[in-house]
Amino acid sequence: MSTRKRLPPEESRIAALEAARALLIEAGPQAVTLKAVAGRIGRTHANLLHHFGSAAGLQKELARHLAETICATIHDAVIASRSGIGSPRDVVDLTFDAFDREGAGALASWMLLSGNEDALDPIVDRIHDLVVELGEYESQAERSTTLALVLMALGDALMGGPLSIALELPRTAARDRAEQMLVDNLSLARPAQHC
Repeated sequence: MSTRKRLPPEESRIAALEAARALLIEAGPQAVTLKAVAGRIGRTHANLLHHFGSAAGLQKELARHLAETICATIHDAVIASRSGIGSPRDVVDLTFDAFDREGAGALASWMLLSGNEDALDPIVDRIHDLVVELGEYESQAERSTTLALVLMALGDALMGGPLSIALELPRTAARDRAEQMLVDNLSLARPAQHC
């Protein structure tokens, strides 16, 4: 008979969210079930029900967890870019990777298709908070650029590969366009900062 180490509630939730994230990346959003996550971390289905209430609750918390970790990384990249350490391409790559390799695009689509639309609220709210934190909320141009960047990253994650092939463009074409958009936006913003 094996004994499981009892984790504090917050550690148990974090372990479940990291397992859910790994399943999302490895096998897609349909693999993120309470049973699969429980099996991955050696807990029971009932234990996860206690923490998340349902599979939809787990997915919503996963979306919040992804949004928090991804936006923290993007925040750091934007700050680095502004200070000359990083580049606009770093911001683009992190955003596109979040929706593609990190699974946020697939998760968002899965939740929309399964009728769990409110599960996207944590992602939208965290992106809003990020724009406010970066001091860009007052500028309509910055908000518009953020909207375009996120939508480009989401669209690229969902169908960028096949579409770039069909249009005979390099796979990086959407990232290249997003980078140019950020560079253009920065060049427009710089003169105003010196006034």
